[in-house]
Amino acid sequence: MTKKDLKIVFFGTPEFAVKSLDALVNDGYNVAAVVTMPDKQAGRGKKIMQSDVKKYAVEHNLPLLQPEKLKDPAFVEALREINADLFIVIAFRMLPEVVWTMPHLGTFNLHGSLLPKYRGAAPINRAIMNGEKETGITTFFLKHEIDTGDMIEQRRIDILPEDNAGTIHDKLMEIGAECVLHTVESILDGSLQTVPQPEGEFTPAPKIFKEDCRIDWNQSAEKIFNHVRGLSPYPAAWSVMEMESGKALDVKIFEVKPADEFNMLQPGEVKVEGKKLFVGCGEGAVEILSLQPAGKKRMEASAFLLGYSPLSFINL
Repeated sequence: MTKKDLKIVFFGTPEFAVKSLDALVNDGYNVAAVVTMPDKQAGRGKKIMQSDVKKYAVEHNLPLLQPEKLKDPAFVEALREINADLFIVIAFRMLPEVVWTMPHLGTFNLHGSLLPKYRGAAPINRAIMNGEKETGITTFFLKHEIDTGDMIEQRRIDILPEDNAGTIHDKLMEIGAECVLHTVESILDGSLQTVPQPEGEFTPAPKIFKEDCRIDWNQSAEKIFNHVRGLSPYPAAWSVMEMESGKALDVKIFEVKPADEFNMLQPGEVKVEGKKLFVGCGEGAVEILSLQPAGKKRMEASAFLLGYSPLSFINL
């Protein structure tokens, strides 16, 4: 079977998935259809938003399916009529068995972690928040339980001190596309080898909610450093700042660095030194480098201090 003969249906939604889809198209594979989420209204103007994968599919004239429900008989029948050999899933919803068992070569997923570590919706964020020194990507065949199937290939990268969720996302997106191509090649040429995931050895990476993003200033400076960069630039760590005026101000915090010279500060206590903003932690202190007051744009701490007079952070 050649690349042109291999019929692929690609499932994905965000930018992370587009890189792999583009790699398949540019490498000459036959992407017979693309499945992505339905368009949705967003923002105050209720503007119709399309997924990044849909935008790419439309630009490249790829057949497109946008089912509301993945068990919809009309959608399932449309997939059957394509008669694809292989399904590829990247950053999409959990597929029902009637879908992922359809192609005779199987359905594989690209996941942004070194499975079985960080199974779940937020593997990149959680790895950095937990202070991991490395992460990576895994391709694996789908089975009933989410993120548990037999592994095909893994690639590793270091998490550097200057990395955050945004930079690791972009690095994994690049090596993920390479890994997807190599995985398809191994399926096509028969060299595929899989490895079962170790039983009982996994780390969860659950979806992140707003309260998960709040900074606990009783934590150590190192933990707060990892918490902030693991959520930067999105969805962003946050805290409530008490101003000298007595008002409370919600702020998103995007960048901090440890500042041990101010470890005499109490948790949440603020110290302004010239154009720099320091905060005490349960152990040590951090300097806030960039932040975003509610209703304003992201700014450097020096710019923030021109217009605001912080007193302390309200702790949990």
